[in-house]
Amino acid sequence: MRLVNVVLPHDIDDPATPSGGNTYDRRVCAGLTAAGWSLREHVVPGAWPRPTATERAGLARLLAGLDDDAVVLLDGLVASAVPQVLVPAARRLRLVVLVHMPLCDDAEGAALAAATSIVATSEWTRRQLLDRYALPAQRVHVATPGVDPAPLATGSAGGAELLCVAAVTAGKGHDVLMEALAAAADLPWRCVCVGALTRDPEFVDRLRRRAHAAGVAGRVSLVGPRTGDGLAAAYAGADLLVLASRAETYGMVVTEALARGIPVLASDVDGLPEALGRAPDGSRPGLLVQPGDPGALAGALRRWLGDAELRRRLRRSAHGRRATLTGWDVTAARVAGALTAAVAA
Repeated sequence: MRLVNVVLPHDIDDPATPSGGNTYDRRVCAGLTAAGWSLREHVVPGAWPRPTATERAGLARLLAGLDDDAVVLLDGLVASAVPQVLVPAARRLRLVVLVHMPLCDDAEGAALAAATSIVATSEWTRRQLLDRYALPAQRVHVATPGVDPAPLATGSAGGAELLCVAAVTAGKGHDVLMEALAAAADLPWRCVCVGALTRDPEFVDRLRRRAHAAGVAGRVSLVGPRTGDGLAAAYAGADLLVLASRAETYGMVVTEALARGIPVLASDVDGLPEALGRAPDGSRPGLLVQPGDPGALAGALRRWLGDAELRRRLRRSAHGRRATLTGWDVTAARVAGALTAAVAA
């Protein structure tokens, strides 16, 4: 049986702070187990990627206790910030680093240079790593997130039910979204924002004050995190997924929406166009706008809400894209390929 040690951040199973990275890690672990790998999980406490000296020392002790030539899959949130731990450990361990979001600094470069293999969660991320660091291309693999099959959302005639699924932070662009919604207040719409409200409470307070000032507080719902049936219900009631992120390595919520045939309005940034993809006929199943631009986002919302033919085309394209999506078994198989390469190195 093939054995891999998996090093995960402390909040991996915290339902109050769901994230795409944590979901990815959990689904890959399940997929590797289903494929015949034996996993030993090590959840490490720490304020990753900014650990204290004590937290770094704890990770060093963990790695020092593993057998020589052990295969270790480390979440990049942990690994990319501590080259002083990874470099010496790499002399006797086969380290595979899973990079969700590049840190783009010298510390990450040194940590990744020490890894036997690297897994990027999008082609965009792989390009960023290869462009920034002197890494051998054959060591950097891609395993994009999978998505579960889901029933088609029914959609409403007017397309007025908007959904945003993301932790409520400046990085996810909720301030841009709120300004766009305020600019389109004369049109009929409702927007549900699903995501953690605890990452930046001051930002959330400012967002609520802006909604009240714009007269749209009754039409924007900040409902906090949702998982399982609650999240599925939010998607089922949506006409359009809106994601105004300022940065996004991929955007798992985009493919989760597309799995239900829901078109997407998103920032044209980083890996989001990759996640949106194209239907088999070449059409885009959504709209992309300049990041950080409330006017561009408001204009796209007006097009969506005011043009029934556009809604029809985008929904048809989303249905086509739905058929091209791959499951988590494919993701796990690609991660397994990187682990196998590390064993053979």
